[in-house]
Amino acid sequence: MSGAGGLPPAPRPGASVTRGRPWPTQRAVVVAALGLVPGVVAVLAPRAALACLVLDALLLAAVALDFARAPRPGALRLTRHVDPVLSSNRPATVRLELERAPGTRGVIRGALRDAVPPGPRVTGHHQPFALDDRLTLTYQLEPTTRGELAFEAVFLRLEGPWGLCARQVAWPLPHTVKVFPDLSSLTKDALALARASEDDARRRVPLRSEGREFESLREYRPGDDRRAIDWKATARRSRAMVRVHQPERNQVVLLMLDCGRHMAGEVAGRRKLDHAVDAALRVAKVSLDLGDQVGVLAFATGVKASLPPRKGAEQLRAIAHALYRVDASLEESDYGAALDLAFSRNVRRTLVLLMTDLVDPDAAYALLSRTRRLVPRHLPVVASMLDDDVRAAATATPETTFDAHRRRVAARLEADAKATVARFRDAGARVVRASPGAFGPATVNAYLDVKAKGLL
Repeated sequence: MSGAGGLPPAPRPGASVTRGRPWPTQRAVVVAALGLVPGVVAVLAPRAALACLVLDALLLAAVALDFARAPRPGALRLTRHVDPVLSSNRPATVRLELERAPGTRGVIRGALRDAVPPGPRVTGHHQPFALDDRLTLTYQLEPTTRGELAFEAVFLRLEGPWGLCARQVAWPLPHTVKVFPDLSSLTKDALALARASEDDARRRVPLRSEGREFESLREYRPGDDRRAIDWKATARRSRAMVRVHQPERNQVVLLMLDCGRHMAGEVAGRRKLDHAVDAALRVAKVSLDLGDQVGVLAFATGVKASLPPRKGAEQLRAIAHALYRVDASLEESDYGAALDLAFSRNVRRTLVLLMTDLVDPDAAYALLSRTRRLVPRHLPVVASMLDDDVRAAATATPETTFDAHRRRVAARLEADAKATVARFRDAGARVVRASPGAFGPATVNAYLDVKAKGLL
């Protein structure tokens, strides 16, 4: 039987296991409630007051004796097992192993609760147990954000033999695990499904329909571009042959993530930066699979993470490791310093995919002035998230004065964003705007479109 009431906060990491403190169980509460009956009798019959005092004293003595006979922390061993690297928004199993210490007799009964840090969704971390020799308890944990997850203590309530009082112990188990973005969603099948589920405005781009690098020859099929016919091969084989081209390989892609105050807000239940990190990893996965070099630069006022462009599967793991702890800070982003650092040594033509927010016209203007300097040497692509709530408010029918004011503000924000997008496109940059759910596929499609058309 578990004790009544809540558990106290976790102790500081590194604290030693104490002897514990008493915690009356539900059984003790029930017995105490029954002990009120003689008290009522004593009010009606004062001669019974002595008997009531004796009963209360016996109950307190029983609770104290039960606490004294409750198992001590040395009667068992406790360990926690959890994978050192977890994925955000993916369930993981945590195992708590209890083992009776040598020389300990009898079944140890009680309850435990793992003090999981705030943030993850968790179920089953508070369970009763009956330990005979060895026992394994499991519960499910689902991190919701990237970064480090620091476990601290496990709280134990070890019941006495009569079940009247438990010994409550804070068992320190400091344990830190890394929470990476969900890399399992970066497979080609997942990306294909994501692109296929997009709306018509963000249609799929056929990757191999265009390009400048020769791949192979094949027979002409109805619908093929006649300009692709290889007349020499046609003459040699006596049938129409067309050249098949593929996008060039070994090109440079730089993923720039704005980690300033504009990316600290939440849309669709997650921070904008979290959506941007997921999209960056998707683009990195596709780019590396196609043989391109991919680099990363996360910045705000200063640089938070930087990786030079490289090829290969190891680069994807390096990018994931560099971005898993990146967080948004409430400061203005210095686009100029970030771009100066990115191109201080890079001289090759680069696809610069900058993930930021275009809500603030002043900040967007500062970025626009630097974007103009990239063209035509490099190809800038600015990716920004749409806020579905703002879009809905800008077109909603107002029912109150407050609704009318909200619609006016939302419509102004949308108008400013559209004007900003037009300025970037006039400056030679490509712009991607998509809702949070479609942001990843939209950025991937922007990259595929550039590759398919040979723009890089």
